[in-house]
Amino acid sequence: MTTTNLTTRQLGTTGMAISTTGLGAWAMGGSDWQYAWGPQDDADSIATIRHAVAAGVNWIDTAAAYGLGHSEEVVGKAVAGLPEADRPYLFTKLGLVWADPNQRNVPPRKLMSPASVRRELEDSLRRLGVDHIDLYQVHYPGDGQLLIWGGEDTAPPVGATPLEEYWQTMADLKRAGKVRAIGLSNHGVAELERAERVAHVDAIQPPFSALDRGAAAEIAWSAAHDTGVIVYQPMQSGLLTGAVDAARVAALPAGDWRRGHPDFTTNLARNLVVTDALRAVARRHDTTVPAVAVAWTLAWPGVTGAIVGARHPGQVDGWTPGAGLVLTDADLADIAAAITTSGAGTGPTRP
Repeated sequence: MTTTNLTTRQLGTTGMAISTTGLGAWAMGGSDWQYAWGPQDDADSIATIRHAVAAGVNWIDTAAAYGLGHSEEVVGKAVAGLPEADRPYLFTKLGLVWADPNQRNVPPRKLMSPASVRRELEDSLRRLGVDHIDLYQVHYPGDGQLLIWGGEDTAPPVGATPLEEYWQTMADLKRAGKVRAIGLSNHGVAELERAERVAHVDAIQPPFSALDRGAAAEIAWSAAHDTGVIVYQPMQSGLLTGAVDAARVAALPAGDWRRGHPDFTTNLARNLVVTDALRAVARRHDTTVPAVAVAWTLAWPGVTGAIVGARHPGQVDGWTPGAGLVLTDADLADIAAAITTSGAGTGPTRP
């Protein structure tokens, strides 16, 4: 898909003009796996994908890790039913592998050996039902470590695949036409510099929101290197939607990773101070809180687009207005003041 009624930006030097909001398919992996969002109906997921595309969203971001491939399967089913001209770009990620698929509730291991990379690519192509992937991304840096999300990774084992080797493998896949563009997710500036010496980093995918501003340096690096930036969790896993409070957190299902995360427990009160500031800005623009949260990330120089999750079609309508919303200097100043007052997150408080 190359046309959309939403605002678009060029994704680095890839030649892809993407809508400034894209649909994230993490929750579509379903339940019963480490880092799941709880139960999710596949029919709702497919309806959400098609509704997002009809609204002008022209790319979907998923990963092999989400539901151990289930998210990719759902995305594949959804886009297979769309006319060729309406099919969105498909972005996915690799590098998180379960030692035993029957033990779904243990952390995955980072695995980036050349053989594993190529095997994962073929599996993703099959699940998505396509002959190439538009943007193929390394999910996390490192090789051989267990992914302890929100904590410290284990030490890399002796003989781990170095970044230069796995990035060369990614470049080889691009040269072979298996993927259109290659990217790095969750990699820091030093790692981006190492990769760039091997092959151009087409895009990066860092976490970024008004509550998590630690990737500002990676975004600035990308702007200086003609690298696209698609940020994830612009609404901080729902905290910046205006729909979360202590009662809502207490009602989350047992399989939802957010129940025990500090953002939703010990840090909840200060995070909601920032949400209140976004709510005031939303009233000023006669729009939604999610739209403001997304627009805040898009205000940063270098950001191409924001990945926004949805579990049913109605949620899409809450954040698509953010694709074209331009925040004023006063808006940004008010949000920055709330960030400073609350002490939420670290990093610069405004673009």
